[in-house]
Amino acid sequence: MSARPFREARVSIEAIAHNVRELRRRAPARHLMAVVKADGYGHGAVTAARAALEAGADHLGVADVAEALELRRAGIDAPLLAWLHDPAADFAAATQAGIALGVSSLEQLERAAAAGHRPAVHVKVDTGLSRNGVVEADWGPLVERLVALVDAGDVRLEGVFSHLSNTDADEDRAQIVAFERFLGAVDSVGLDPGIRHLAASGAALDLPAARYDMVRAGIALYGIAPAPHHRDLPLRPAMELSAAIAAVKRVPAGSGVSYGYLHRTTGTTTLALVPLGYADGAPRHALGAPVLINGAIFGVAGRIAMDQFVVDVGDHPVFVGDRAVLFGDPGTGAPSAEDWADAAGTIGYEIVTRLGRRVTKTAVRSHRA
Repeated sequence: MSARPFREARVSIEAIAHNVRELRRRAPARHLMAVVKADGYGHGAVTAARAALEAGADHLGVADVAEALELRRAGIDAPLLAWLHDPAADFAAATQAGIALGVSSLEQLERAAAAGHRPAVHVKVDTGLSRNGVVEADWGPLVERLVALVDAGDVRLEGVFSHLSNTDADEDRAQIVAFERFLGAVDSVGLDPGIRHLAASGAALDLPAARYDMVRAGIALYGIAPAPHHRDLPLRPAMELSAAIAAVKRVPAGSGVSYGYLHRTTGTTTLALVPLGYADGAPRHALGAPVLINGAIFGVAGRIAMDQFVVDVGDHPVFVGDRAVLFGDPGTGAPSAEDWADAAGTIGYEIVTRLGRRVTKTAVRSHRA
């Protein structure tokens, strides 16, 4: 019997380090930010941050102040940016902890200045994605106020950034042009923009003009392709999701499997019960998704339930306690998170970030022998 956790996500420190080095080589810029928001894309924020920093990343990025403070409490003192803010977020706690604040409006800029400790701010501008960021009509008033706050010593302008839509090459170029317009507005009043950053994983790999002073490595940090055409890159998936098989039974031909009998056995066969369900992050609609058991790949048989799903393994020898690997590093023979994404009609990002609390996360040096 396995001594490993019943449900386990193993996170390879070596894989994250490898991906940092590969991104440094393929997307050269003065700085590389490791984005560890959403609990490190499901991998564990502290684990991912430490692995990335040791491998050469020199900045960290998170969505909100609470995520940033978690890293500070873990003793991580690297440059750290948070950019998506609850209107009630404690900016004073953030600035006291040396957390840089992404500001997307004049109101956020004023709140940052009022927080004390002369905070570092990164102004986020909306260059066409229509999410967070200062819209072009408000650039003038924001820059005017920014000059006054910088001159008064109330804030430090540490950076200017935006985010691409990844729609197509023409749209990306149009956003670069818009970004340059804002940089021009900053330059026209004599401000140093600090660190200019626009490219996340996909643009960092594909669009040299978007790299500026820093690239932000998000999903690629974890070895998952930002887009289908990146799947051939030598990135290493850092997460392996598996569980100990909870039950094994022989059933006759014609046996219905799981809710709605979307699968019926075609002959006498063995069914293995895997204790991972949609409460643990396995998408309910990932019919036929691949699973590695004892060196062979099988498909999910029938509907995935809240806590479990079934695999029809035929006559393959499978026993209670054997490991069923949903996804991991294909270099080890495992299916990939993208394989599960394809089965569920989604993207690899969603597969790794949706893990439930019952899954134990274990940091290991490597999945590979």
